[in-house]
Amino acid sequence: MDRFQSLDEIIAALRRRAFVILVITITGCILSLFYALQMPKVYEATAVLQVEEARVPGGLAGAGTETGQASRRVRLIEQRLMARDSLLAVMEKYDLFTDDPAMPVTERLALMREASSIEEIVNPLGGAAEVPSGLYITVRMEDPQKAADVANELMNTLVAHSRDRGITRARETLDFFATEEARVRDEIEALEAELAEFKRANAEQLPEGLVELRRQLSSLRASQLDIDSRIVALQTSADRQRESVQARNEALLREQRALLQARIEQVEAMLADAPEVERALSARERALAQLQEEYTVLARRKAEAELGQELQDREQTDRIEVLETALVPATAVSRSRQSAALLGAMLSFAAGLAFAAAIELVNPAIRTTGHMERALGVSPVVAVPYVNNEADRRHENHMRMGWAAAFAVLLFVGAWLSTGGLTNAISRLFFGGT
Repeated sequence: MDRFQSLDEIIAALRRRAFVILVITITGCILSLFYALQMPKVYEATAVLQVEEARVPGGLAGAGTETGQASRRVRLIEQRLMARDSLLAVMEKYDLFTDDPAMPVTERLALMREASSIEEIVNPLGGAAEVPSGLYITVRMEDPQKAADVANELMNTLVAHSRDRGITRARETLDFFATEEARVRDEIEALEAELAEFKRANAEQLPEGLVELRRQLSSLRASQLDIDSRIVALQTSADRQRESVQARNEALLREQRALLQARIEQVEAMLADAPEVERALSARERALAQLQEEYTVLARRKAEAELGQELQDREQTDRIEVLETALVPATAVSRSRQSAALLGAMLSFAAGLAFAAAIELVNPAIRTTGHMERALGVSPVVAVPYVNNEADRRHENHMRMGWAAAFAVLLFVGAWLSTGGLTNAISRLFFGGT
């Protein structure tokens, strides 16, 4: 850096490398202008939605409503809105990203998702589980009208999804409880019929019939003892009866005794099976009681579902309403072409200066007396000034023409920056247009 110790040395170096600076600056300005002209303008349209809380407390809203779950419901609707089929429908409707017919669908979807965004509006002082109070739907596109149309389309689709989801959920909940109620009612009727048939078939073995069975058993045993006594008396009787009559009477008594014995055995078997019958009856009664309790719960839940559907139809539950529709943006939100061109021109000039300085630093030539004193530590006896010849004068003229051309380019860029268009810039430069 010992080459640039004075302002004269810096000016001399700039004069020597003016052509390099000029070429780099002009080239950079042209490239910057071309790049700025190729930059697309991006317009942003935003629609605002409001998430309204239920007008009926959650405990009274009934089954089938999503009161108190607005945050989860909003996120589910957002996912459904940004799903592939939903975005494809919007792109087909508004003919989006169709400039390249060979572009795959996945790339078009990626561009659509990049151009669209949904942001929740939450209280910055709230916790992590804070319910959003609204939504921003933002769309960025090169066409301002399409940006507004797509934002409003997404907004209307989201509101419709929210309403349809609430109605569908309430209806499905009501249908479920109605179906379950009918099923349990049929099971109760079938079990009641089965229980009635069981009681009829086992009436004697039921607790209320066991007393009669025990009485019958005692009576049968008494009758059996009486017959046994009569048989013994008949066998030991001193009466002179004919043997045939005696045998017939004894056979008749023994037949009666056999019938009594069979009945006694039957009654004893019934008494022995009574505990099992009682257990079976108790099991059926418990099952019936459980079904009746389940039916009561289902009936209550069905009533709540009916209330929830009624509230959903009257829009008394959590819902999403339109707060602001998207308007056609008047100005672009992307970096302006003017600022890009100006930045490119400034960087081009800086690059030219940096390149010129680099050339001077790597060139070991000694050009001034001061440089010799610093480099060699000796002072020159005499310094002969350089005398310009005809070639030098031509070179200076060329340099002046180059600087004039550079000034014209800069003036062209400045005129374009101030007017915002190429046609106006040409008019201002060459035809005196305003």
